[in-house]
Amino acid sequence: MIGEAAVAALHEELEAEPKPGLVTPRDRGAHRDMDARTFRASIAALRGYFHAVARGGMEGASLAALRPLAIDAEARMLHATRGVNTHRGAIFSLGLLAAAAGRLAAARAAFVPAALRDALRRHYGAAIARELPAASTSHGAIVGRRHGVGGARAEAAAGFPHLFDVALPALRSSLHRGAPRAAAAVQCLLSAIAVLPDTNLLYRGGAAGLAFARAAAQVFLARGGVHRRGWEEHARALHRAFVARDLSPGGSADLLAAALFVERLGALDLPRDGAG
Repeated sequence: MIGEAAVAALHEELEAEPKPGLVTPRDRGAHRDMDARTFRASIAALRGYFHAVARGGMEGASLAALRPLAIDAEARMLHATRGVNTHRGAIFSLGLLAAAAGRLAAARAAFVPAALRDALRRHYGAAIARELPAASTSHGAIVGRRHGVGGARAEAAAGFPHLFDVALPALRSSLHRGAPRAAAAVQCLLSAIAVLPDTNLLYRGGAAGLAFARAAAQVFLARGGVHRRGWEEHARALHRAFVARDLSPGGSADLLAAALFVERLGALDLPRDGAG
């Protein structure tokens, strides 16, 4: 059930639109090497990974024990997409969250955000932090060092503050105000773009690109976000502007998927006999 919630969150993230610069069923966004079909193939390839990593969390697996699962998942993703990186960030962030959820399930604890965050920091935070000085060659790590931002690993080591303090509250508040789920997802995404030091934006547009994206998102939210008439056209205008500047807020998209996952976890009623 935990694994299926992760898969459903990835599908929901893909289907939501307009999402500035990102792939949707409508178009490729700022990407030339992927489309919605690429994403769906990737998600299908990752289904077993999310099941396995949740089971690993239930069995008390360490971060080192979970790493081979992530490496195998990345290989299966790249095979399914013919070498295109669609979900490396989700493999990392949703994988950790699914493992933390597995820890809670084993303890028969409720999937409330505070407990999930605590489990993540308590069981995996120190191990993630020890890896931060490593000289990674990923785009996110290189850009992070160049611009002095932490990236996904620093975010995870700190217990995903932008997820639990920004993205998830924005999603839940929008749903509470009566927005449809797809619209609430857009509100969540723009809330993340407005504040996250998104290394994907830095890689594609540098500091100027990040500043443009943040300012555009802040204006969208200040005008009422998805809770005003005509918001879709404003969001589509942002999408066109992001595409014209080759900007894709992939880190913020990962936060959206994570927020959708955590929100879905809250609705789960897992068996309490250790199964499932």
